[in-house]
Amino acid sequence: MKALIIEDDPEIVESVSLAFHMGWPEARLISTHLGQQGLEMVESENPQIVILDLGLPDVDGFDVLKQTRSFSSVPIIILTAKTDESNIVKGLEWGADDFIVKPCGQLELLARIKARVRNSNNHHDESPVSFGTLHFDPPTHQLLKGKTEIKLTAIESHIIYHLMRNGNRVSTYSRIAEDVWGDDYPGSVDSLRVHIRRLREKIEEDPSHPRLIHTKSGIGYFMANPQ
Repeated sequence: MKALIIEDDPEIVESVSLAFHMGWPEARLISTHLGQQGLEMVESENPQIVILDLGLPDVDGFDVLKQTRSFSSVPIIILTAKTDESNIVKGLEWGADDFIVKPCGQLELLARIKARVRNSNNHHDESPVSFGTLHFDPPTHQLLKGKTEIKLTAIESHIIYHLMRNGNRVSTYSRIAEDVWGDDYPGSVDSLRVHIRRLREKIEEDPSHPRLIHTKSGIGYFMANPQ
């Protein structure tokens, strides 16, 4: 397993490297302090996960995130000191899979990195699933709506797969979070709402009046096949 950290603080890089050395020695961590070089390394090194700082010296971290999502669905964890809720929402809306605020304990960080990598790989043996005009292939993360391919992030792929498998049955927020992230961690419901909103923007004719992904207020989500 190869992880890429794009971070200009050498102490953070050293801390993450130590966490890998102690808790995941078989994994390889590569790094750069520049956003532009990070983009090039995502393409050339093909990492299984990216840990991205927002405050980079050459390119804004959000721009790195946005550009990465134009060509890759690699799981991305934002690791930043920016605690504003608007930054968290923006990061998730632009395609981040997780958002961790510095300082963060090494054990928590490593656990969440492992969860993202595990969840990005655990559908290789799953069979394709169809629901109405939607067809999803788990191993490739390919979603088709009719004949149109819809590009998804790794987390969006897990969410849509969960919802399509459950169809008209309501899935609770907690159940979806545990299936997608491996844990119903604090803040998972807020993250889930952002990802659902992005999914609706991609697959609904009118995202403000969804006909595919429905909300069961206070409980969770379900899918319905519009007639």
